[in-house]
Amino acid sequence: MNRAIVLYLHVHQPFRIRHYTVFDAANSHNYFDAPYDAPESNERILKKIATKSYLPTNERLLKLLNDHPEFKLSLSITGTLVEQLKRWSPESLESFIALVKTGRVEILAETYHHSLSFFYDRSEFESQVDMHREMVESIFSQTPKVFRNTELAYNNDLAFWADKHGYKGILAEGWDKILGWRSPNFLYRPAYTDNIRLLMKNYKLSDDIAFRFGDREWSEWPLTADKFTHWLNETNDAEVFNLFMDYETFGEHQWIESGIFGFLESLPRQWLKTDGNRFLTVCEAIDSFEPADKIDVPSTITWADTERDLSAWLGNSMQQDAINSLYSLKDKILGCGDLALIEDWRKLQTSDHFYYMCTKWFKDGDIHAYFSPYDSPYEAAINFMNAWHDIKYRLSEKGIEV
Repeated sequence: MNRAIVLYLHVHQPFRIRHYTVFDAANSHNYFDAPYDAPESNERILKKIATKSYLPTNERLLKLLNDHPEFKLSLSITGTLVEQLKRWSPESLESFIALVKTGRVEILAETYHHSLSFFYDRSEFESQVDMHREMVESIFSQTPKVFRNTELAYNNDLAFWADKHGYKGILAEGWDKILGWRSPNFLYRPAYTDNIRLLMKNYKLSDDIAFRFGDREWSEWPLTADKFTHWLNETNDAEVFNLFMDYETFGEHQWIESGIFGFLESLPRQWLKTDGNRFLTVCEAIDSFEPADKIDVPSTITWADTERDLSAWLGNSMQQDAINSLYSLKDKILGCGDLALIEDWRKLQTSDHFYYMCTKWFKDGDIHAYFSPYDSPYEAAINFMNAWHDIKYRLSEKGIEV
């Protein structure tokens, strides 16, 4: 039986908003450069993650690619991260480029600013996708053929858009309520499309690595590559195992002490022991398998929280007011001709800003708090809205009525 692992890793860091007060508005237009010792310092956080995750993971991945000609993976990398790597860790950017140069690492398409623009302004969304494609072509010498939306947010409309724009494939969460009796371990065709194919994340297997790996209370701890590949080999009726997760799983979310790097180093060897087992990039998986069925997703799903919807970013009035206020300025911002102002407005679109404003509790709330550099969701909202008021002030300085 021919079966494949599709390993897809998402690499992203936002430009976090510094402690930006009402007194800063109209006086300082610097929203993102916090002091190095501040909790929200982008430079400090980026350098820490580069040291703990990007550099050691890329070193190991490059060795795996060199040692195992059958090993392959897919990446997506945001424009906001690439800008930070250029400024504060150029060696990390070079290590990503070295991976792609092997010819066995595929880069996926997405929005440059990791935004939710698809749901608010289609022309702005397409502008950011174009920006991202140009960045990937310039730095990595690839033209993306498969699309992944911010936060894996997906619905029929997005699949229809991606199909009409010539993408071979698109990614989504393999959520039980959508799949029903079906398995995420097959290729699918999105409803209302002609050519595009859909790969759905096996969230149970992916989360075993991304979230449960270092949990000593987990009944399956410790997770070894031998145990993991045994699970896959024993799975009936499967063609492709879509392991989708954040890149920072390796070294940042799961620390080196957890054994995560040893797991990564052993996985290709263990999986390839069995005849017929392969690693494929997303495009190769699309070319290798036929769709098992059609998938209909009328309402938006994402890969976050127990609800798997947009409530992590848009579930309360603070979040909704903030994002609606931001997009209400779109025509005037893009018409002002000030490239620095336009870029600041786009950095404020990054989905992380709205994630930090989430007021959920229990386990989802713990995850939100882990990722946020702020003491509370309300602090995140205040910083954001103060920056938004300064954006309005900068427009008014140009004689543009707001």
